[in-house]
Amino acid sequence: MIKQTENMNITGITDENERRLAAECLDFAIREGADKARITLDKSLLNKFATLNGTLDRVSQCLDRTLTFCLFVNGRYGVSSTNRLDENELKDFISKAISEIKMLAPDPCRDLPSKERTEKNARTGKELGLFDEVFGTMTAGKRVKAALEASGYAHRKEEEKNRKDIPSILISEEGEYSDSVSDTYIIDSDGLECRHMETSFEYGVEITLQGPQGDKSGGFWWTASPWLKDFDASGCFEEALGRASAKLNPQFINGGKMNMVVGTEVASKMVTPILNALNGFSIQQENSFLKDSLDKKIFSERMNIEDMGRTAGTAGAKLFDSEGVATVNAPIIKNGMVKKYAVNTYIANKTGLKPTIESFTRIKVLPFAENGSRELTQKDIISLCSEGILVTGFNGGNYNPATGDFSYGIEGFGFKGGKITCPVSGMVITGNFITLWNNLIACGSDSRICSSDRIPTLAFSDVDFSS
Repeated sequence: MIKQTENMNITGITDENERRLAAECLDFAIREGADKARITLDKSLLNKFATLNGTLDRVSQCLDRTLTFCLFVNGRYGVSSTNRLDENELKDFISKAISEIKMLAPDPCRDLPSKERTEKNARTGKELGLFDEVFGTMTAGKRVKAALEASGYAHRKEEEKNRKDIPSILISEEGEYSDSVSDTYIIDSDGLECRHMETSFEYGVEITLQGPQGDKSGGFWWTASPWLKDFDASGCFEEALGRASAKLNPQFINGGKMNMVVGTEVASKMVTPILNALNGFSIQQENSFLKDSLDKKIFSERMNIEDMGRTAGTAGAKLFDSEGVATVNAPIIKNGMVKKYAVNTYIANKTGLKPTIESFTRIKVLPFAENGSRELTQKDIISLCSEGILVTGFNGGNYNPATGDFSYGIEGFGFKGGKITCPVSGMVITGNFITLWNNLIACGSDSRICSSDRIPTLAFSDVDFSS
């Protein structure tokens, strides 16, 4: 019998009653005619405290709970979800879902993952050490304090009042402190049971400056940690301020083929299209420029990307994917050779590709330089490249997932002799991702630990810039 749960608790964590309810729903679905079933209970709580010019501006809280049913009925498949956990409603919901699935066309490729592929050691959700018990002690007062203490607006305006040599005026500061907890619980009719819990404490700030000539520029910086003890937002304002100041009065630079250094804060723009192209769904849809690339050397031997989903204590790590399949720390691209696709059970059955995981949850780009150094800062890489453009932001543009061709607007800084010379904006880069990564010069060791994907500063040669 499905039992009605208590009113949704406000911790953002699934309680014993909710997990018991999921198990009872699974049993009921099988009794109602499902051959197999998977149930996922997702629950999260997000608190946001935003400031404007040093004063509290907005407060919001989002509590979400979703029960998702993946049902396999007479060779057919359907997915349904609800946030209503009432006994009578759920019984009716499941029965109707099964009746509707029976009307669908058969799909023999749909199935649960084989038992040997599923995660066996994620029962508490705390195995990766990403859940901070301190989250439960946070109060509205503590959150307001964190948001206001991170603001630098009042101090900066006081400086502007007392000093005549400050070359720019702070127009506005928008900050936001947030903390969150997420809890995912998955069970299926083949005996799978796994859970993942993660907390996060974050702060981000965006400022706008006005220069002496009336020109304006913006700067943004953020930090995050799964643990409150390691969370420190005190330097975010100054970092954002420095970035905005450096972009004032951009200069015109002639286009042409140049070295391009991409800062770690935006380097994902160069990596995400590669990962998307290695996704089994993109390959099956023939919408991937890396189709048929498995075990082939496609990129520079300097390119190494690893899937690090099982690395304990690192943001974004997870022991299983949405099917409950166990993640594996393994190369995605090794010395330029494609070693792994992200392929779920359905795509594997449909294409004959080897099943792996549904997507890469946490990746790391390994450092590399021509001189063999494995410790490279952005400054080191600019010195190594000597002359070119440092990209610190992207302004629009897109790429073709089937061909890998791209065109992006960029902003950043010109450099010469290994030294930054001037800010630049309004330039466009064009090219192809396979060509780009074959022109890889270096990968830094400066990826940010607060980011789920560890992507450092990257450098490429012979990139087409136009003004």
